[in-house]
Amino acid sequence: MLSNLHMHTTLCDGKNTPEEVVLAAIEKGFSSIGFSGHAYTDFDLSYCLKDMTSYLHTMRDLQERYRSKIEIYVGVEEDAGCLLPNRSDFDYIIGSSHYARIDDSYHPIDSGADRLKQCIELCDGDPLKLADCYYCTFCEYILARKPDIIGHFDLITKYDELDTSQFLKLPAYQALAERYLKEALKSDCLFEVNTGAIARGYRTSPYPSAELLHVLKKNGGKLVLSSDCHAADKLDCFFAETRAMLRDIGFEYVYALSKGTFIKDYL
Repeated sequence: MLSNLHMHTTLCDGKNTPEEVVLAAIEKGFSSIGFSGHAYTDFDLSYCLKDMTSYLHTMRDLQERYRSKIEIYVGVEEDAGCLLPNRSDFDYIIGSSHYARIDDSYHPIDSGADRLKQCIELCDGDPLKLADCYYCTFCEYILARKPDIIGHFDLITKYDELDTSQFLKLPAYQALAERYLKEALKSDCLFEVNTGAIARGYRTSPYPSAELLHVLKKNGGKLVLSSDCHAADKLDCFFAETRAMLRDIGFEYVYALSKGTFIKDYL
């Protein structure tokens, strides 16, 4: 079945209106979709939702109007550094980390290759020190909050194929990432396999990396597939290729929302 629970619209940093995304999903034959606007972050107002009441009203209205054509869920992407006051307002939450907390300040790790380099410099020029900082904070959040879905776990590698930091080429990074991944697995949350960086031309493979996907398979990790869609034409970006890759690794299914419940979607 076609399902995507990680989507952004013009209400935060997406390119299409919510209704345009719904219509595109119907045309592509999706069974279910979920909106996941960036929740408010008081330390960075550049791309988060500013009016959550309006967001919820808009999404619930679309959910009702298109009920006979597609299942629509109202989610949100919460950042590890700023928790939502009312989790129960949403059908699900994606827990992500877009920042590294360095010296009690939040620094974006996915707002451009140059910004990432600045973060590395703040960590004494050591990519591993930055990675440890990023994963430590993120995993503390995951274990305490237990979001429904863990978003793009290794987002810190977003620019690796641009030869910015080359985390994935460092053997010590792989060991560090695996250690934190195993910690996050204790939450029993769903892990997102996210094709968003492919859609935006930064990567040729999804998050998490193939190496981490093998660790997830070996340790019983549960997956959902999403495109982290910021444009309606990318709703199913690289889905067929990613499903084939997951089959090759040994996964039999991913999870998708249907009738309000996460069910197995066989690959």
